[in-house]
Amino acid sequence: MADDNDRVHLETDEARAGSTPGMTRYILAASLVLIVVVFAAILLS
Repeated sequence: MADDNDRVHLETDEARAGSTPGMTRYILAASLVLIVVVFAAILLS
């Protein structure tokens, strides 16, 4: 069993074990715009 005092140091890429293409911000922005449009359509109808 690992000792709590032992620290593991990993580089950022090793810790993530994958790439970060940055698509999340575009998906969040598109979702936010879509929600605002849907709510505006509901309020105006």
